[in-house]
Amino acid sequence: MLDKIKKNAEEAKQTVGYKLSNGLATLADEEEACKDPQWAYHFAFDVKGANIEKCEEEACKNPYWAYYFAHDIKGANIEKCQEAACKDPEYAYKFAKDVSGADIRKCQEAAGKDPKYAYWFAEVKGANIEKCQEVACKDPEYAYWFALAVKGANIEKCQEAACKEPRCAYSFARDVKGANKKRCREICKGTEYEF
Repeated sequence: MLDKIKKNAEEAKQTVGYKLSNGLATLADEEEACKDPQWAYHFAFDVKGANIEKCEEEACKNPYWAYYFAHDIKGANIEKCQEAACKDPEYAYKFAKDVSGADIRKCQEAAGKDPKYAYWFAEVKGANIEKCQEVACKDPEYAYWFALAVKGANIEKCQEAACKEPRCAYSFARDVKGANKKRCREICKGTEYEF
């Protein structure tokens, strides 16, 4: 029985994913690898002599793989990868933070479509803090975190946003230096967060 299984395994066609995962891929596998963003990235990363432009074309069909392509592959077209990565706020933020040569303004515009990544973007060198705060403050939780963690945050604006939710108002009063505790207390009155 074991011999039959081994024979079947030896005769089975190996996928490009299997080959890449086991160090068996060769340049002959490039066409197959470049049909999927993940395998195109891995092919460019693992196979010496890979056609970087061809692999990049496929990898850039997915923001995740576009980010990693620019981050890890020597010779990647940063502008092209950035355009693809910026289709997702998370990878726009990561691109600006991690990829040398990123256009910070373009990345911030893309990351600024989500309060979470607008808050995180404030840590990126060259970020426009006011724009980050404007978007972060569209969500009470990220308004709280922004006031707590970002140097130069406008505490009043953050508090106004955080006080739209009693849980965040409570945390704001407890943790943020310069918070208007009276205002937070009013918001929490009659809720489980009353103090």
